[in-house]
Amino acid sequence: MLIIKPFIFRQYPDVVCGFSTKVGPNANPPYYFNLSYSVRDRKEIVDLNRKLFFEELGLNENMVSYQKQVHEDYIRQVNTFGNCGESDALITTSKNLGLAISSADCPAIFIYDQKKKIIAAIHSGWRGTERKIVRKTVIRLKSEFKSNPQDLICYIGTSIAKKNYEVEEEVASKFANDFVLKNGNKFYLDLDGANYKMLIEEGVKKVNIQVSRLCSFEFENLLHSYRRDGQKSGRALGVIAMKGNNV
Repeated sequence: MLIIKPFIFRQYPDVVCGFSTKVGPNANPPYYFNLSYSVRDRKEIVDLNRKLFFEELGLNENMVSYQKQVHEDYIRQVNTFGNCGESDALITTSKNLGLAISSADCPAIFIYDQKKKIIAAIHSGWRGTERKIVRKTVIRLKSEFKSNPQDLICYIGTSIAKKNYEVEEEVASKFANDFVLKNGNKFYLDLDGANYKMLIEEGVKKVNIQVSRLCSFEFENLLHSYRRDGQKSGRALGVIAMKGNNV
């Protein structure tokens, strides 16, 4: 099994963070090492894959909170495991509770407040990015939890790179020119750049942000990509958790 573990969290022994890949047991085509029930993979395979993935991170299926991702800007605070309903960002102060994001091209963004001991996990596709869900999450951390943005450690996970993410002109028009590449009649969108800028503008220090340079579309043997594989694409899970005494 191959799991991407952000180096930016390595200096914090109480933080666990990992992002799955196509590489793992039962990694048979077309879905490979798939962790989502939303594709046509068999449930018993997904159950086993999740179990193996969580165990590799020192967790289990009863220590992870999920959401039904709806490409909006709904933010939910959670303190229990399982499916917590419709949202695209999760926040918790609970130890031993993982926050999971499903992805096959969209950026998954993970935040750790090293002083207040809070974590957040965000799914930010183009709709969530246009609705500024990352900015709204940081604002909520500041307003409700008294977080100082300079204490936030952030990871923008693997996603589709701008040069491979073609969108309609109508979608491109919703974003500043800095994040849109026009090539003839085609438009390409930089989701990583837009989300990175939101973090910076909310006061997060540049040295506290890691941006993955792995493009989900290009790394065909490593990463799931709905844009590349369509209905035959599996899904990755990214998880962040804070360790407690029994982990």
